[in-house]
Amino acid sequence: MHEGATTVRLVGRLCGAHLVFPGFMRIRILHDPRGTLLFHFMTETLSKETIRDQAKFHRDRIEVLPEMGEQAAAQFAAFLKEIDKNKIIAGYWPKDKEFDVRPCLDEAMQAGFQICLPKTNGKAEPLDFISWDGQEVLTPGKHGIMEPPGENSVDPDVLLIPLLAFDRRGYRMGYGGGHYDSTLQSLRAQKDILAIGVGYAAQAVLFNLPIEEHDQKLDYILTENELRKTD
Repeated sequence: MHEGATTVRLVGRLCGAHLVFPGFMRIRILHDPRGTLLFHFMTETLSKETIRDQAKFHRDRIEVLPEMGEQAAAQFAAFLKEIDKNKIIAGYWPKDKEFDVRPCLDEAMQAGFQICLPKTNGKAEPLDFISWDGQEVLTPGKHGIMEPPGENSVDPDVLLIPLLAFDRRGYRMGYGGGHYDSTLQSLRAQKDILAIGVGYAAQAVLFNLPIEEHDQKLDYILTENELRKTD
């Protein structure tokens, strides 16, 4: 039996709107003496950096509709009715094509919750969260992310977290800075919190994202379609 091989790159292949295959597929073609062709499939997993690049490429091409933010806010408003009003809610100011959580923050403020926004520190260091009343002028911080003024730092109980992709288990693909992983680890060592990853439904991947020891799992995923507890 003779054999040959060819490699087909399937990075970023889509099923509907979702990324489904995180690597290469190598197809080995086995030539049977009787003339039959046999195929043997092997996969080679891609690095997190490559998946991150593909996830960002995919996210930036999602068609964003004006009503998506309001649809997510309606899901979040129902969730807020089930938790203590003394909980502090952390949001973020969207940059580029990140899901816009400002309607969610509006719902939280109208319901009487204290709101805070993150301030970025050094690489992989936990974020600081600064109280924000919705009126104070924000200024660009590191990476051009809008941050509130002042030093009134608080420890949030519920965090809305941006992402590039998420899997069914509740793991997210972030930007690689490690800020949210170290933040969640630090906060979880102090008290019970809820981490809610926020993204478009089309950012779901149909494979398990690669994880490392420091990666923190999300408790919920919020999209324009639903707010669901992770597996």
